[in-house]
Amino acid sequence: MKTFLLPPEDSGPTDDLSGADVELEKPEDESQSVLPCVLVFNASDPSGAGGLACDALAIASVGAHMLPVVTGAYARDTAEIFDHFPFDEEAVAEQTRTILEDVEVQLIKVGFAGSPENLSEIAETASDYPEVPVVAYMPNLSWWDENKIEAYLDAFRELVLPQTTVLVGNHSTLWRWLLPDWNGERPPTARDVAKAAGELGVPYTLVTGLVLPDQFFDNVLASPQAVLASEKYERLEAVFSGAGDTLSATLAALLASGTDLVSAATEALSYMDRCLDAGFRPGMGHVIPDRLFWAQPEDEDNDSAEGAEGADFALPPHETRH
Repeated sequence: MKTFLLPPEDSGPTDDLSGADVELEKPEDESQSVLPCVLVFNASDPSGAGGLACDALAIASVGAHMLPVVTGAYARDTAEIFDHFPFDEEAVAEQTRTILEDVEVQLIKVGFAGSPENLSEIAETASDYPEVPVVAYMPNLSWWDENKIEAYLDAFRELVLPQTTVLVGNHSTLWRWLLPDWNGERPPTARDVAKAAGELGVPYTLVTGLVLPDQFFDNVLASPQAVLASEKYERLEAVFSGAGDTLSATLAALLASGTDLVSAATEALSYMDRCLDAGFRPGMGHVIPDRLFWAQPEDEDNDSAEGAEGADFALPPHETRH
C-alpha cells in the first residue's frame, strides 16, 4: 500500500464528506519537468474509444504528458471487441525499463494489460518505485474467454491491487469481481466495494455507475472507512465506449499534477460527464466520448470565421452528437 496518501481525519465508518483532505506529496524538485509525466500501461484500440488513444487525449487535455507502454492490441470496432493480441511480457518490460531510465514519472496508470504475465511485469515496476502512486482501472471483460478472465482477475488481485493507490471501475464490474459471494438483499454500496478492495491493499476506490432513481447515476470515491466524495449525474440515452478509460486517465493526470485526491476525483468525473455529453458516433456502433470538447469553437466564432467572398472553411458539425 502506498503511504504518501494521507488517510481521512475521521477513520470511523461514516459517510460524512467532511475532514477528507487527501493530498499527494509534490515532488521536491519540480524544475526537472515542465509537465508531469504519467506512465501508462494499456492496449492499442483502433476505434479510438478506449486504450492508449483515449489515455493520450484525456491526459493531455488536463495538462500532463503520457508515457505509453503498449501491452497489446484489440481487434474491435465501435460496437464490440472481437479479440485481443497481448504483447510478450519481455516487450512490455523492455519498453518500461528504457523510458524509466530516462524520465522521472509522477504516477503510473494501469489499463488493460492483456495477460497475467504482463500484470506481473507491471506489479514489479510498481514495487520498484514505491513512492509513485498507481491508478488502476478494471474494465468490463465480459467479451473475453472465461478462462482468460479468471486468470487475469486472479493475477490482478494478487499482484496489482497491493500496489494500487486508487482503483477505478464500474459498480457492477467491481462488485462481481471483489464480492462474488455477495448475497445481501440490496446491492453492495460503494463503501462495501471499497472495504473489499481495502482488504487486498487498496486504500481508495472510485466506483462509478451506481444506479439511482429517476434516471441518475452516482459515482463515489470511498475508502474502507468513509465516503470521501459523491457526484450524481443524469443518465444519458446512449451506449458509450471508453468512459472508464477516460475517467481513470483524467484522474491519473490530475493526481500527477499535484491535485488532492478528492478534488481530482470530482474534477475527473465532471470532465468525463462533459466528454459524454459531447460524445459522437464515428461509425455504426457506440458513442465515443469527445475528449476534446473544450477545443470546439463557439458558435459566434464560427460566424466570424467565414472566409473571403463567402467561402466557408468551417468543419462540418458533429451531426451524431448525443
